[in-house]
Amino acid sequence: MEHIAAATWLAEAASAAPHQGPGNLLRVVLLVMIVGCALTGWFLMRGYKQKDD
Repeated sequence: MEHIAAATWLAEAASAAPHQGPGNLLRVVLLVMIVGCALTGWFLMRGYKQKDD
């Protein structure tokens, strides 16, 4: 495996960054995180429901 200097690697990464979007993986991760937070909040809050029977 060829060793690439850090400065060269950073320059190549910076030049390639504008050509790439966030991708589908980031969208899926964000969606799962938001849904998971909503479900966790709902699950925790229903434990605090007061029974007025």
